[in-house]
Amino acid sequence: MQNENSLFCAKGICKSFGPIHALVNFDISIPAGEIRGLVGENGSGKSTFSSIAAGMQKWDSGVMYLNGQEYSPADTVDAMSKGVSMVVQEQGTISRISIAANIFFGKEAMFVQHGILNVRKMNQAAKKALEDIGVTDINPAAMIDTLSFEDRKLVELARALYVKPKIWVVDETTTALSVSGREILYRLMNKVRDEGGSVIFISHDIDEIMDKCDSLTILRDGVLTGNLKKEEFSADTIRQLMIGRELSGHYYREDMGEEINPKVVLEAKNVTSGMLQNATVQLHQSEILGIGGLSDCGMHELGKVLYGLVRPSAGEVLKDGTEKVRDAAWAVKHGIGYVSKNRDTESMMPICSVRDNICLPSLKDLTKHGPISNKKQKKHAEVWARRMEVKADSVATFCNTLSGGNKQKVVLAKWLGKGTDILILDCPTRGIDVGTKAAIYQLIEQLKNEGKSIVLISEELQELIGMSDRIILLKDGKISGEFYRRDGLTESKLIEKMV
Repeated sequence: MQNENSLFCAKGICKSFGPIHALVNFDISIPAGEIRGLVGENGSGKSTFSSIAAGMQKWDSGVMYLNGQEYSPADTVDAMSKGVSMVVQEQGTISRISIAANIFFGKEAMFVQHGILNVRKMNQAAKKALEDIGVTDINPAAMIDTLSFEDRKLVELARALYVKPKIWVVDETTTALSVSGREILYRLMNKVRDEGGSVIFISHDIDEIMDKCDSLTILRDGVLTGNLKKEEFSADTIRQLMIGRELSGHYYREDMGEEINPKVVLEAKNVTSGMLQNATVQLHQSEILGIGGLSDCGMHELGKVLYGLVRPSAGEVLKDGTEKVRDAAWAVKHGIGYVSKNRDTESMMPICSVRDNICLPSLKDLTKHGPISNKKQKKHAEVWARRMEVKADSVATFCNTLSGGNKQKVVLAKWLGKGTDILILDCPTRGIDVGTKAAIYQLIEQLKNEGKSIVLISEELQELIGMSDRIILLKDGKISGEFYRRDGLTESKLIEKMV
């Protein structure tokens, strides 16, 4: 039987995927009026549990209770009807239908009159649902595909909260939102709690967890390792419970910087594109160049321009001072790699295998003449999956079954396997657990020491300060500041040029 004080309770939940045990006898009890943090490394089982609670998949054994009644949702629509809704980390909207249709997906019967869907009435209700969460600049009649990734997230918030959930699962959603979007999310989380519901909040940002949550549940390898009350929160304690050990080595770089190599390997000259206005940026040999700023400052656009994915309306991008970066295909051929902020939609093929993803940019190198060699592909993928410590049954495993951290390892493996000398990394640790984050930082430092050049675009100031030789800040599409590691970097210095 459930804990009498619980709004939501799960006991002995087990879930396996073949030989992989994602959850092992997992228990959780959440009272009404609480924001419960749920943390763990990628692959720890937290997203598996949240998707079970939200009706996205079935569990193997165990039982759940909601409001004192046994709870066994048939699907997400059934879960929402019973008071459990979820917002996921990656894209959770349905393309090719309207914003209003997304908000009321599965609830269209509310607007049917005499067998006909009253679209006008549905649009009006969607407008109110958006206004209720503080969003007034989205037209509910428009197609969802016209929105940015962040605005789609706001639509998902409206959909999740329209049903006034008893339990609201927020899975890594803040990584997809700007500062203003995060403030909307935090306000809504507090509103659900204050009105007697509860929030299960999943995040890899330990500072965010400690600030926003009332209590915390920690998973490691599918097993519960701890429950902490607010007064017990400590970053070191949480990390140790997550990974079962102290982090080996340093987290960020320990050196204080050095003279920048004079050789320029990639340069944007007087580039204008989208938000960007007349921006000139140089990347030097063996340099980690940090690019930062507030959301919509133009930093993500700059990454795409440097890679040739977006052609600037003015200016040009040059490699080694003479060769013009024509497009992304030219960039790949000439040793430039790009990791997008939006991993699942722009950096990889989720419904293809680990092998397919790792080998994609190297296919012409693996087979110079004749048909593509499956044997060479398999060997190449196995070498780089092993070097990057990708956790998968084999290189034939589909990437959509991997955790976020392992997906990112696959994305990095494809560029390292190609022998890329210049890497443009846009938010490379977004949605990554603390252990994998440390491993990626160590990899970036290693690549620098091997002579490779890296553009590190990040929305996290500590990441930029901890890893960069030099930082360029953007504000409203223009370069607003430049800072060197050797001169000492602080958040206050950077923030002054960002806002």
